[in-house]
Amino acid sequence: MTTAELNARLDAYLAIRQALGFRLQAEGQLLRNFILFLESKGNPHPIRAYVAVEWACSSCASRGSKGQAARLSIVRKFLAHLRATIPETEVPDHGLVSSARRPKPYLFSPEQIDRIIAAVRAKGPDGSLRPHTLSAVISVLAATGLRVGEAIRLLIDDVKLDALPPHLIIRETKFCKSRIVPIHPTTADMLRKYSEQRKRLQYDALSDVFFVSERGSHLSYHSLWRWFARITRKLGMWPTSGRHPSLHCIRHYFAIRRILLWYQEGADVQALLPTLSVYLGHVRPQDSYWYLTATPELLGSAAERFRLYATSGGAQ
Repeated sequence: MTTAELNARLDAYLAIRQALGFRLQAEGQLLRNFILFLESKGNPHPIRAYVAVEWACSSCASRGSKGQAARLSIVRKFLAHLRATIPETEVPDHGLVSSARRPKPYLFSPEQIDRIIAAVRAKGPDGSLRPHTLSAVISVLAATGLRVGEAIRLLIDDVKLDALPPHLIIRETKFCKSRIVPIHPTTADMLRKYSEQRKRLQYDALSDVFFVSERGSHLSYHSLWRWFARITRKLGMWPTSGRHPSLHCIRHYFAIRRILLWYQEGADVQALLPTLSVYLGHVRPQDSYWYLTATPELLGSAAERFRLYATSGGAQ
């Protein structure tokens, strides 16, 4: 198969993926690079699995030495697409290249989240919306598990506090998907108080952004991260070694607390995991598993559930 024919098939493949809502800039660049690699090998036909593995494990000026497993995963999908019309195409097996382990997250306790919120509210300055905005952002992240970008992009019209149930509308987020995130009445009350403070200081006339900056625009993603690092360091939450606290770690906090509550309520946690995945905005339940980093409390709840299951003869 010629390079031109492969590029035409790649165009069709990327068009299908784009129609499904995937963002393809990096994927498209990598697969074009794969076709160039095949060309350098004399365009072997049919494409063999070892060639795909060789490409995934190689590096060049436009492709680093890391990320081999991610590259192999990308090319596997394209080769599976090709095999539908060219059956002799080989698709590499899963696990031929080991992936880098994601770093263990910093795990907040409820007391630490409360301390952060209290410190933000006390910081001031007096008469400013800023401490109310920052404490509301931390509170909503802890109560919903939203991605940071999802929270700071919320508009006033996306926050439905008087609906039944109250909810947030997350628009065109990761994977180009939108979703509705129901919120607890206590979270709705907190956001209602923030909204009233926002109106009192006349920010409604300045911007349609819900969590508004002093300039009337969206909060800066990077400034927010730097601010959070400073305040958690000041509160003595940075360990001498290991992962430091970050805003993204609050997403782990939410997922773990939700599962602990399910265990305490006697719910079928395994059956509810897909619900948690949808709530977090993941495409597949497997994408949520990294957030469920084991903690002594979570492991203890799981062990107790298994003990009850075993002593009841599997009737639980």
